Amino acid sequence: MQQTISFVLDGKVQTIDFNGQYTPTTTVLNYLRSSPVHKGVKEGCAEGDCGACTVVIGELDGENKIKYKAIDSCLVFLPMIHGSQLITVENLSQKKGDEETLHPVQEAMVSGNGSQCGYCTPGIVMSLFSLYKNENDPAKESIEDALTGNLCRCTGYKPIIEAAAKACVNKGFDKFTQCEKQIVELLLQIKNQSTPLEIINEKQKYYQPKTIKEALELRKKIPDSVLVNGATDVALRVTKKHERLEEIIDLSAVEELKKCIKTESFIEFGAGINLEDVKKLVEKELPALFETLVVFGSRQIRALATLGGNVGSGSPIGDTLPVLMAYNAEIKLQSSAGERKVNMNNYILGYRKTERRPDEIITSVIIPKPSSKTIVKFYKISKRKDLDISTVSAGFSLTLNNKTVESISLAYGGMAAVTKLALKAEQYLTGKFWDRNNVEKAMELVAAEFTPISDARSSAEFRSIAAKNLLLKFWTETKQ
Repeated sequence: MQQTISFVLDGKVQTIDFNGQYTPTTTVLNYLRSSPVHKGVKEGCAEGDCGACTVVIGELDGENKIKYKAIDSCLVFLPMIHGSQLITVENLSQKKGDEETLHPVQEAMVSGNGSQCGYCTPGIVMSLFSLYKNENDPAKESIEDALTGNLCRCTGYKPIIEAAAKACVNKGFDKFTQCEKQIVELLLQIKNQSTPLEIINEKQKYYQPKTIKEALELRKKIPDSVLVNGATDVALRVTKKHERLEEIIDLSAVEELKKCIKTESFIEFGAGINLEDVKKLVEKELPALFETLVVFGSRQIRALATLGGNVGSGSPIGDTLPVLMAYNAEIKLQSSAGERKVNMNNYILGYRKTERRPDEIITSVIIPKPSSKTIVKFYKISKRKDLDISTVSAGFSLTLNNKTVESISLAYGGMAAVTKLALKAEQYLTGKFWDRNNVEKAMELVAAEFTPISDARSSAEFRSIAAKNLLLKFWTETKQ
């Protein structure tokens, strides 16, 4: 077992042994802020909402090329970047003697007056840098999506969007392209010397297995440990609630959990695939899931959050849960004793309680491809379009036969302590003509089936009305 982590920063391998000022749950943000030369990264919210802490991670892909992604450093524990390249705003410019040449995205921000107070600017620049490395001449919609996770209260986004359009035209070529071979060699050096991590001090135990088998053996030994993969949910327990997580199993290094298998009848997503990659994989084949992920957090959060993590949390407002129910997805659970599949409709047992046993982990999510007769839709009501928690969400599935309902699934989030089906409305509509009269009667059954709560996001009355109206909206979009 390895007790130190290594990553590339400032063009050199950095190694941390956790015997001093850092713990396994020190965030990358706090690590950087402790450095005398990486103060550009800022803490604005410590929960992934503002983007002031955005950095870029470079990771080796299957062809030993570097894949760049922007992340919120406040949500990432240090061991999670083991074997990666960490890039901050200080690394972008190029220095030759006394002369400093800005990176194209920095130059465009300066010339386009894209900054005022400057607090948010380093995070914005890093989001634009990731865009620069991944997309050439991006559409305005893609630029806006890249900036969804960055809050700017001063400048307004127009000059920033213009700066992105101006800068991202060089096919990603920059100083990082020129030195990529050297960085790849350093990352391969770390990779070839790496073994499963076991970081233990007086107060914490942090494990990072490399295989599913190793993960299951650990889970059997310490079933009460905290499981993390993207950690976008768990990290808040550290950054906002200041909890000390005593035992952690970090699954982010298990490559077996990052595979996607496509067949004619289904798509099986490894539980460790991040949601930004899932989004790219499903646009044509599972459009309702794609629409779900378009409004899921931000690119920085989707680059960390995983499908298995969102399902595993069992949150009543987890965005993917209603649409997975509508798709009739299955959750594959595995322990050292074997594996089993649980239908998504039976997976949630109570508030943040699921069918998964303490010795099990989620290894994949299997989504059947709908027939040509089946329509699946996702709806989300929230105060903001982007980067907001659902007030009410819904995943609906409908199969018609000569305008008669052959089968229907109506899954709602935010209406109860769990994401659940409106079973009475489903039963009423099945076998009936798909018309407004029957839908309006089903709407009343939906309202009667749920007892939502009032909270900071909404009143119970609003939720009830919204749930009914989403069914009506679904009918108006499918009546033809």
